[in-house]
Amino acid sequence: MQGHIHKRIRTDKSGKQSVNWYVVLEMERAANGARRQKWHGSYRTRKEAEAARARLVNEVNTGLYIPPTGTSFKEWVEDNWLSTIKSQLKPSTWDSYSRNMKLHVLPVIGGVKLRSLTPSHLDKLYSELAEPGNGKKRGLAPKTIRYIHTTIHKALGDAVRAGLVATNPAERANPPKIRANAIELNAWTAEQLGQFLESARDDRLYVAFRLAAMTGMRRGEILGLMWKDIDFEHSRLSVRRNLVSVAYQVSISTPKTHQARVIDLDKETVELLREHQISQKNEATYWGEGYERSGYVFTREDGSHVHPESLSDRFESLERKCPGLPIIRFHDLRHSHASIALAAGIAVKVISERLGHETPAFTLKQYAHVLPGMQAEAASAIAALVSRSKEK
Repeated sequence: MQGHIHKRIRTDKSGKQSVNWYVVLEMERAANGARRQKWHGSYRTRKEAEAARARLVNEVNTGLYIPPTGTSFKEWVEDNWLSTIKSQLKPSTWDSYSRNMKLHVLPVIGGVKLRSLTPSHLDKLYSELAEPGNGKKRGLAPKTIRYIHTTIHKALGDAVRAGLVATNPAERANPPKIRANAIELNAWTAEQLGQFLESARDDRLYVAFRLAAMTGMRRGEILGLMWKDIDFEHSRLSVRRNLVSVAYQVSISTPKTHQARVIDLDKETVELLREHQISQKNEATYWGEGYERSGYVFTREDGSHVHPESLSDRFESLERKCPGLPIIRFHDLRHSHASIALAAGIAVKVISERLGHETPAFTLKQYAHVLPGMQAEAASAIAALVSRSKEK
């Protein structure tokens, strides 16, 4: 069974013509001898149709063929896929999948039938996302487009498992590559970090900023920290939960890597946490029955959650009051911690464990910008040792 290509020319009311290409498979005749055909398409070019014909014929011959359905990509995503995976993902992850699909993907390829979706559709989508337009002053970053590609890949992979399509066209699509030097990490030097902490010392949330700087904890991990997670006797804490904002609603989930980790603390940070605990108890006494006894380390005056965006806003307000200090995000305190630790010669494995990275290799890749200076110091140190050995 070979199948054949069929060309259709349509003329609209204005007289403009459009050409569409289809693949027609001749299936086994029905029991009564009636002819049975399966039409696939439309495709924009004969070349696309020829490629689809070869794939479809191979699927028929190998037993992988799935008859076409009228389900569009939008119908699959909105009516089935998003609701199915919701219980399998963190709320923040599901929200990002949903927003990217509805904002960037479905308006462009949502109307394409699942069976007709090709790598060319996806490549064209990625190209359009990278360009300004549709209310965007500039195109999406390659990293964002690759994340969208990953989401599409998963949606189509689940469609394959559901038996709606035989192959995943995202496997053969070409999302933009991320250049090694394309990811810029902003970080403060040790002196700049010290300048900020000194200026913010009187702020009610100062200890949260100090903790971020001295541990590299993520914003959500700091706000998800509870007093029972702190071991004052041994000067350490355990990261067990992550407080995140999903559509501005606060929710609690596991840490990003789904695993708890232990972080040792310096003496000054431990003492500041003790003082903060006393201050919080005084607030609880003042509020009385109106105080929300949640057990979290960082709360508002009434004991309720500090919203993640509020913490970031407060940080940005304080840093702008420091003359000459480069403006960074709250998350960049984490990068500052890692960069300062690497420059201080602390073992990469230790830094990786403190940050909660999956492997030290990821830490090295993430902070490669710190290594050139360290290698220069290493080269000088090695040469000095060799020179001294010659003198003996």
